[in-house]
Amino acid sequence: MQKIIQVQTYHQNGLYDITREVREIVAMSGIANGIVTVYAQGATAAIMIQENWDDSVQNDVVSLLQKLIPEGVWEHDRQDSNGAAHLKAGLVGPSETIPVIEGKPGLSTWQNIFLCEFDGPRKNRDIFVSVIGG
Repeated sequence: MQKIIQVQTYHQNGLYDITREVREIVAMSGIANGIVTVYAQGATAAIMIQENWDDSVQNDVVSLLQKLIPEGVWEHDRQDSNGAAHLKAGLVGPSETIPVIEGKPGLSTWQNIFLCEFDGPRKNRDIFVSVIGG
């Protein structure tokens, strides 16, 4: 089964929790045991599994990446001024694969799934969720 989640983003850099939507797709699939893959379409977005206790870890992720990969100093910036966004997305990666256990994503209590936006705001980001198993 495959579904698309569409997310509107509001900041140039930010993490957006999509766990609830992924859980719903896994439940709709009827698959008890297998895997779910979550994939961000686009070269300036990524998917990350991270803590969601409060916004502090998400803010720390954004701050760390801004310190490691500053804006405006990359060769690609001469084309469209988003070289940092491409590098951040490449470093984090476009997808995560999570086991499906007894019909639910096998996340721990503190793990959530995030769309990482590095070139926002965007009216629409497509995230493909594929559930495979039996």
